[in-house]
Amino acid sequence: MSLLAARALRGVAVNLRAAPGRLLHTGAAGGKYSGGRAFAAAVGIATGAAGSYAAYTHFTRRPEVQGTWAVPVAMAAGTSYPPSQASVFSPTKEHALYLWIHLDPNADVKKCAKIVADIQAHVDAVCPPDDRTENTEILAGVGFGHLLYAKIGPSAPRKKYEYRERQGALGGMPALGGDIFVHAKSDNVSMLFELAQRIMGQLPEGSVSKFEDVYSFLYRNGRDLTGFIDGTENPADEDDRREVAVEPETGGSYVITQKWIHKMDAIAKEKTANLEKFVGRTREDSIELDNKPVNSHVARMTGGTAKNQKKPVQIVRQSMPYGNLHDKAGLFFIGYAASPQNFDYMLDRMVGLDKDKQSDDIMRVTQCVASTYWYFPSVAELKKIKGGGFF
Repeated sequence: MSLLAARALRGVAVNLRAAPGRLLHTGAAGGKYSGGRAFAAAVGIATGAAGSYAAYTHFTRRPEVQGTWAVPVAMAAGTSYPPSQASVFSPTKEHALYLWIHLDPNADVKKCAKIVADIQAHVDAVCPPDDRTENTEILAGVGFGHLLYAKIGPSAPRKKYEYRERQGALGGMPALGGDIFVHAKSDNVSMLFELAQRIMGQLPEGSVSKFEDVYSFLYRNGRDLTGFIDGTENPADEDDRREVAVEPETGGSYVITQKWIHKMDAIAKEKTANLEKFVGRTREDSIELDNKPVNSHVARMTGGTAKNQKKPVQIVRQSMPYGNLHDKAGLFFIGYAASPQNFDYMLDRMVGLDKDKQSDDIMRVTQCVASTYWYFPSVAELKKIKGGGFF
């Protein structure tokens, strides 16, 4: 992204008086959500663990499919993408919920799956459709770990998505596992808390062995806590995001979640020039460096040091900062892709498992403490899980 383009994007955001990712509705007065167009503003770059939406784009709500975004795009004559869950390629909002659930070994997994599969009913209970506004709407989706989905899925996923741990010279990416993951976005963080509270309260007593609910926030109009703009490498066009994030045959999406803890003291003490070499972009305006090191994050993710290197794989990043000063803070990384192999390529490149054996220098200032892959079923697949007719 050029300096002129970056400034232009910021200017549009100011003129619209909208934070990145916020939806500007053209619906009827009174705040009721209509099936009209929405304009999403977001800025970003790929930093240490990548980030949120980058660009201004239009979306169309399908009123006949509650909680899904956009009319299916034709892939070839007579074919189209099946509808995906609302979280998959919609824009980010000011806050997000990441609800990571581990079920007890004795839990009734089918019953638990049915409860969370009714994700839109949970959303509607917290934020009734008649009262919904751009500031209160919730865009949510639910995914399942590979072991659980093998027990409750309407069919086996087309691709294997078991996560494998990685270790490199600058740190590792440990596996945390997990059974259920909820990703929800809203400008109203209290509603996200209510959503997590409702879902956890609906699950049968004793069915959860442990869980974590993380609440993220928009920081300085779309920057990571390192100070770098977050998400520039994301596909900007809606159709491109769908193509990257959605498995065309099913409408489902493979998802990676990682919790990164930033070394805030080290970041504060490090010279900006060194941080820019770690990332491969300028800190102020996200300009790609002409001579970025092979160890820079941009070089690791794009496959080389050339300017505007053609990326061998892509994902749709929806990561955001989280945390507090008295404990820990960092980036909750979440990305959607049509294949889990896209994640494998990127993670292997970060820890030095690729053929050049180089590690990602961004890992000098941040540490990955948890990782897992998930499958977010399509709307049709989720309906089967909710209905339970295939058990």
